[in-house]
Amino acid sequence: MNRLGVRSSRGLAAFVVMAGGMGVMAGTAVTGMGGVFVGAGAVGVGGDLVMQRMAPGLMGRLGRLHVGETLRFELRCVLLLLLLGRMHVTGPVGLASAMALVLCLLGGQALHAAICTLIGRRRRLAVAARHIDLRRLGISDRPPRRLTEWPGLRMLAYEVAALGGLGATLVTGDARWMVAGLTVAAGGCAVTVLALLPYLVGALRLPGPTRVLGEVNAWLALHRPETVLYFSGPRASAYQVGMWLETVAALRAPALVIVRERHLLEALAPTALPVLCVPDGTHLRRLDLGSVRVALYPANVGENIHLLRVPTMQHVFLDHDDGHGDGDSAAGVDPYSKVYDQVWVAGRAGRQRYAEAAVGVEDADIVEVGRPQLDGLRVQEVQEVQEDDAVPLPTVLYAPGPATEGETLVRQLLESEPPVRVLYRPHPATDRRSAAHRRIVALIGAANERRAGQGTDEPEEAGALRAEAARCRAELTRRIAALHARLRPAYADEAMLTRDSAAPDPAAVAEAGELGEQWHRAHWAASPPWLHQVVEADTPSLHSCFDQADLLIGVLSGVVADFIATLKPYALTDAAGLGAVEFRRRHTVARAAYLLGPEASGADDVLRLLFEPERDTLRAARHELRAYLLGPAAPPSVQRFDEAVDALAAKGEALIRLRELQTIREGAEGTEGTEGAPVEHPATAPCRCAPSAPPPAK
Repeated sequence: MNRLGVRSSRGLAAFVVMAGGMGVMAGTAVTGMGGVFVGAGAVGVGGDLVMQRMAPGLMGRLGRLHVGETLRFELRCVLLLLLLGRMHVTGPVGLASAMALVLCLLGGQALHAAICTLIGRRRRLAVAARHIDLRRLGISDRPPRRLTEWPGLRMLAYEVAALGGLGATLVTGDARWMVAGLTVAAGGCAVTVLALLPYLVGALRLPGPTRVLGEVNAWLALHRPETVLYFSGPRASAYQVGMWLETVAALRAPALVIVRERHLLEALAPTALPVLCVPDGTHLRRLDLGSVRVALYPANVGENIHLLRVPTMQHVFLDHDDGHGDGDSAAGVDPYSKVYDQVWVAGRAGRQRYAEAAVGVEDADIVEVGRPQLDGLRVQEVQEVQEDDAVPLPTVLYAPGPATEGETLVRQLLESEPPVRVLYRPHPATDRRSAAHRRIVALIGAANERRAGQGTDEPEEAGALRAEAARCRAELTRRIAALHARLRPAYADEAMLTRDSAAPDPAAVAEAGELGEQWHRAHWAASPPWLHQVVEADTPSLHSCFDQADLLIGVLSGVVADFIATLKPYALTDAAGLGAVEFRRRHTVARAAYLLGPEASGADDVLRLLFEPERDTLRAARHELRAYLLGPAAPPSVQRFDEAVDALAAKGEALIRLRELQTIREGAEGTEGTEGAPVEHPATAPCRCAPSAPPPAK
């Protein structure tokens, strides 16, 4: 059923009912069985309605097969006319009226769809924006959702009106009921079309690319951003630009964010930074970015070439192993990186990686700026174990890869003695329907049930505090949803958001951050200290899980590279059985890791670190590896990043001044060389791009 896009058996049953109803309608339309036709039509409409609610995936697949809701509506209208022709209950005039009304209904529905499509296209501005004042463009409101969305529901309503009229005609023998039902359906369709016309006029009056770009350039000339964060990519990669928003917002110089795809604009987290979405490369080249001195690129993608052409900027590739922390292999270095003026890495590991790759990036063009996103992580210098029973159980964060079979390891963690708490965070790319993932979730659920059944000696006050924290978490969830709805109303389309977000609201952005921090504190306070958890998506966040964890068990990934910043012990799985020496030689992040062999061998020894800190022999190695991968702890990475931006901006400004002086000098030398020569008028001066014609023969 999942392959068909059906989420439940009810959705599949609704599809069967809908298809069966249409089949019966076709048979009874030919035989003239009006009563059965009405009943089958009502059943089919009900099945269609349930299918739209229960199986949206199946609805999409039917649409791609060209048997969507519009075609099904048209087929049922044709079957209705066929039935009326076979039954002869309306007479020639009634049949002609019914045919005319059905044609009006079909034409009105087609016109409605065409108007909605035209409005949608016209309301897609050449440039979409956030926190950039474009109110002078006079952007109008979008049509209400009840006029443009849910077309299937409207067509079902038209069918109900027509079936109701047919049923009344069959009961009374009066054809006027049939005509009345079709009139109601066609009239309802006409009303929706007429209601859309003012919005169509407003959409047609929206400004074109030239005026929109003119307004954007006027804003750029007024605010003069000096740094731009530039990104292009699929929606799933939005985290790569999102992770830099807070860092760029903290810069002293004014900054701007440019994304190339509209879905990235929708996926961005709340930020006070001005944001431009410029899908067309020709429009990007028409932007006045003369004030920008530093361009930051979080990813190596082909669309970067459109901004790399600008010679007045210093271009920087933010190489942090695709946003996860410096990697281990020189093979991961893209030769394309040499097109940038500088490459910024976290620490010496990144610099060494480029030296080994030898792709043409000079060592002088590599700058170590640390990882600003990790500055707020809780660092554990020395592990301490307290014997107080009130202290929560040690926490193990298990973060496997997308295809890791970790059932054996999870079972060992859940059955550990002394006991531990397990936070299982599946990889974002993990198939939640996979058998391995479902078995791990089932194991954790069963372990929680056993612990709940055993009871705890927890004081009554602690239970009351957790209940209060749970209520606080629910209230914070509601407030966060309300804030997001205020910042990004569901009824507003891209054009309205561009218009209504003219001025940034730093207070709202700060409130969103504060509410998020409060939510995380309430979440952990509401969770029993013995409760294992499955951490889906980003709630709670990965870094919040880092703060809770005493030990990480994972695979070679950016999660491990980030966790190193906490200085807490971590373990990696050597699934291939390479052995400690070879595994650590191949992978930098494994230098300070405890290793687990195939089938989670060695897990018991690693867990003993949580209860016997003196067994942690890799503490010094973690300090060294942290400095090697992420740079020194002081000054903070945010400060180092800011200073690097300022230094590069000053370099860019100096280069621009040098070019201007050189241009002036060359112009002066050219003037001196032509001093005393006759001045030629441009219109009469001979062309110097081709040899002159020979004189005519005498």
